[in-house]
Amino acid sequence: MIPASLRLVLGDQLSPTLSSLRDADPARDHILLAEVMEEANYVPHHPQKIAFIFSAMRHFAEELRKRGFTVHYSRLDDPANSGSLFGEAQRIIAQLEAPRLILTEPAEWRLDHAMRRWGDSLSLPVEIRQDDRFLCSRAAFARWAEGKQQLRMEFFYRAMRRRHQVLLDADGEPEGGQWNFDAENRKALPKGLAIPQRPAPAPDAITREVLDLVRERFAHHYGQLEPFRWAVTRADAEAALDWFMNHALPDFGDYQDAMAEHEPLLFHSVISPYINVGLLDPLQVIQAAEKQYRKGRVKLNAAEGFIRQILGWREYVHGLYWLEMPDYGNSNALDADRPLPEFFWTGNTSMNCLRHAIGDTLRQAYAHHIQRLMVIGNFALLAGLTPKQVQAWYLAVYADAFEWVELPNTHGMALFADGGRMASKPYAASGKYIQRQSDYCRGCTYDVAQSTGPRACPFNALYWDFLARNQRKLAGNPRLAMPYRNWARFSAERQAALRDQAQNYLNKIDQL
Repeated sequence: MIPASLRLVLGDQLSPTLSSLRDADPARDHILLAEVMEEANYVPHHPQKIAFIFSAMRHFAEELRKRGFTVHYSRLDDPANSGSLFGEAQRIIAQLEAPRLILTEPAEWRLDHAMRRWGDSLSLPVEIRQDDRFLCSRAAFARWAEGKQQLRMEFFYRAMRRRHQVLLDADGEPEGGQWNFDAENRKALPKGLAIPQRPAPAPDAITREVLDLVRERFAHHYGQLEPFRWAVTRADAEAALDWFMNHALPDFGDYQDAMAEHEPLLFHSVISPYINVGLLDPLQVIQAAEKQYRKGRVKLNAAEGFIRQILGWREYVHGLYWLEMPDYGNSNALDADRPLPEFFWTGNTSMNCLRHAIGDTLRQAYAHHIQRLMVIGNFALLAGLTPKQVQAWYLAVYADAFEWVELPNTHGMALFADGGRMASKPYAASGKYIQRQSDYCRGCTYDVAQSTGPRACPFNALYWDFLARNQRKLAGNPRLAMPYRNWARFSAERQAALRDQAQNYLNKIDQL
């Protein structure tokens, strides 16, 4: 029987409430999911990322079959697999003689741009529906941004709190009398504080089959495949959320900016991959955190700090991405042009903070936001690494990385490559910040207390050199007034020594 329609579901759209599935009739409509090489290797994705998405896709296909749907699933190793999403849609449409294709808009610009031309190539109607799993549509964000010279997340976040009635008191004002408790989220980890041991689901038969496939096809990609600890079903993702709410959220607020050498996850939720592929609904997650606060189980700074990451940052970067694409990733406001060092792919560096932050990334396809921004991103900023290479690296190595979320966070937040469209200042810091927020410096070859000399922490001289070489562009930034005043107080000899030290590091960057 010819189906009424074929409905394509992408690997980051694994939600039963997806707009393209909402009116699907198991008796009349067919569904397609496809693992394709074109998506798996357009950057060298971390093996765990590929395995996570493929296994989650296969489990979602089984979920749909249990609901009575006919699901066409293209496995990567199927000899008939064309290798592309368009090719698989075209192949299955021809087999079924399907009269139309229905899909939900992709979250990435390159796919959206391509799919809006599919109708002409397929010679049939292609209906593309809005992805309403985001809490702020592309159009709504564009309306909020209209006429604004600077798009500050803080003001967007306040509007979202009001729109969705989150953490407001009876008068409609923010709980606790203020919108943002970021100043209470920066404590260093005290000695002896117990870190909860998080459970991990054991890989089932489907996941083990996927792991074998990834081991065979993607062994050349950077990163370890196992141990594989990701949830790949909705039930296991919800269990991970419940565990976080009960065991880690209470301390998340105080220590969300902390870093520890042997505790890479600390009190972080590690659920961003599940939200980004559709196993968890963002509003469900936000409401769960608010409920913990309302019941007195967590402090306000914990609930607000966590909610801000989703209702604030996640929605903000999604809106900014679509507002600025397709040209957003092409700017290079600070003229950074240094190639990516090899240790980004190996973790082999004497800088202990980078060795652990990159090593954690390669081992588990994850690092928390301060490791990403203030260690790895900070180094990339200070060293003047080429934005496009840094962006491709971030997109490749993290399980939660899709271009819509990776590009603004890397290009705008970490690298200031957009010249301040997103961030109010470059997030540049010396080694003192890393020393304050972590225990990395205690086990480092370099001495964080020194700025010049053979054992000086590279972050120190690179910080001052970054300010000096970009002074013409950045000196007018009011948030950098104090660092530039401090730089001006240095003697000419001191300035020259710092810049020479930095240049020496940059000349041998692969040996740091």
